Amino acid sequence: MAVIRDVMPAFELFQPATIDDALNLLDKHGSEAWVMAGGLDSFDWLKDRIKRPSVVVDLSQIKELTGVKEWNGGIEIGAMTTLTDVVRNPIVKEKFSILATGAESAASPQIRNQGTIGGNVSQDTRCWYYRSGWKCYRAGGNTCFADTPTAINREHAIMGASRCVAVNPSDSAPALIALDAKMVIRNKSGERVVDAENYFIGPALDIRRMTVLLPGDLLVAIRIPSTWAGAKFYFEKVRDRPVWDFPLVNIAAAMKVNGDNIESIRMAVNGVAAHPVRLTAVEASLVGKPRNAASADAAGQLAIQGAEPLRHNGYKVPLLRNLVKRAIRGVEEAKWA
Repeated sequence: MAVIRDVMPAFELFQPATIDDALNLLDKHGSEAWVMAGGLDSFDWLKDRIKRPSVVVDLSQIKELTGVKEWNGGIEIGAMTTLTDVVRNPIVKEKFSILATGAESAASPQIRNQGTIGGNVSQDTRCWYYRSGWKCYRAGGNTCFADTPTAINREHAIMGASRCVAVNPSDSAPALIALDAKMVIRNKSGERVVDAENYFIGPALDIRRMTVLLPGDLLVAIRIPSTWAGAKFYFEKVRDRPVWDFPLVNIAAAMKVNGDNIESIRMAVNGVAAHPVRLTAVEASLVGKPRNAASADAAGQLAIQGAEPLRHNGYKVPLLRNLVKRAIRGVEEAKWA
């Protein structure tokens, strides 16, 4: 399929200075409006002419959407805060270092200087069939080209597939789920707050979207409560290249221990399904258990139950299992097998 690159379709550009101005524009133009944060994902879509919005709403001039501030003992991060600013923020590094680690693993320094936390969690899937303009289920067609006998599907889903086997590419998303973050969404009707684990949706719910955002909605902030501040954290991302690449699989875990036993834990993985997956069964199985090899082995086996690999991505099953084991044992014992 021929794709015209680098020549963007014509659109009307708006650069509102306030959240209210942005919401008025989104309400007026509805599904014809494209929301642009850092622009990195947006420019790919527009230059390839796969997305052809009549209106682009650029959020870069809205100062109230940027910055990290204290909130009820935790923090609130504006959706337009760059990944670099998240990584460098002293409160994030001191209390919620798993988010700094996850954000720093995304892309390259240059991209993190421009890319935003809101854009990172709201970006679309990177399935090359979909992004090259193939008329797949997600694009309104009636075929998943990544799930055919001749498909190239090394990076695709091993669980949660429903017609579409594309995966979510965010590195900050599993860290936010592990921290029990809250996503603050506004539209003309008001504000709603959604748990991070419920912000992302799979194809069984809506095959055309990756998040709960609807036309007219705007992610304005991310709130992280103090619940997991200073816990034992683990983040690891496995990718083909050390810089820039999206995750093959990544994992984030926040753990509280009492002596040698696990008191509580939250764990999420990405790159294995259309949305980040919180491993609730694994979490429940570990409460009160010793933090040792036996517990880690059992948790790793539990994590891969129900996995259904495709022709070329079977390696993700043992990879997921071993990442869960490593997250339980901790970074200081990451060489343990």
